[in-house]
Amino acid sequence: PKGFATTDHWLDYASVTTTENFILCAATAKGRSQITNAACEPHVQEFCSFLALMGARLEGVGGSRVVVEGVNSLSGAEFTFADDFHEVATFLAMGAMTGGDIAVRNGSVDQFPLLDRTFAKFGVEITHQDGWSRAKVDAGGMRVRQPFTANILQKVEAAPWPYVPADLLPIFVALGVRSEGQCMFWNKVYEGALGWSSELGKFGAHSLLCDPHRLITFGGKPLVPAAVESPYIIRVAIALFMLAASIEGESTILNATPIQRAHPKFVENLNALGADVSWVAGD
Repeated sequence: PKGFATTDHWLDYASVTTTENFILCAATAKGRSQITNAACEPHVQEFCSFLALMGARLEGVGGSRVVVEGVNSLSGAEFTFADDFHEVATFLAMGAMTGGDIAVRNGSVDQFPLLDRTFAKFGVEITHQDGWSRAKVDAGGMRVRQPFTANILQKVEAAPWPYVPADLLPIFVALGVRSEGQCMFWNKVYEGALGWSSELGKFGAHSLLCDPHRLITFGGKPLVPAAVESPYIIRVAIALFMLAASIEGESTILNATPIQRAHPKFVENLNALGADVSWVAGD
């Protein structure tokens, strides 16, 4: 009944959900609130843009410190979200994995510089032109690029934005399995999030889970079709599917229904591109 009180809060971790909830509550608190170490992912920025259209008064959106001046109430508004960089990157990766040529509409090119460089670590060049993005594999095929320092492993590190998003790490793991050479994948966000890598072995992939945060792939090995089980994580199910799609023969991905949450027309889009994919009973 009394509404929200203002506060200043310094997060110990740049959490997307915590940042959004703080800003939402502070938007109608009477006075000034501030959050430090705020998450700054593109979807957080869009959330803030939507609130601003509704009348919220925000400063510092996109940075690590956001100031909110509370208002009495918010009004209705209409907002169109930008293209999801997760989906764009996913379809580009699938095109590279299967040797196809896929053009993906991309209105979020400004979010891709680091992702472009990450694709390049596996011999995949991403180009952007006239609102479309394409993936092209180097003439020698997918191969892990040697870092400047020759005695260390190539590495993909996932951490809060503007690092490589942790949600996209599984698709790069799939690229690592298919690319000739060794690569380390480091999830700095979630502990134990690479445990699904044991499923890679069912395809015949070689990998080593170093600890709860790091995985090394030994790519370029012969792979075989398999039935694998996803841990109900969207991008993990897609990563396993990517590998299956790149292997001749029929494979099955169990617990794949989370894909539909992020990609409602996933199967339809793939079949339109020439894939032979179907949902079966269950998950």
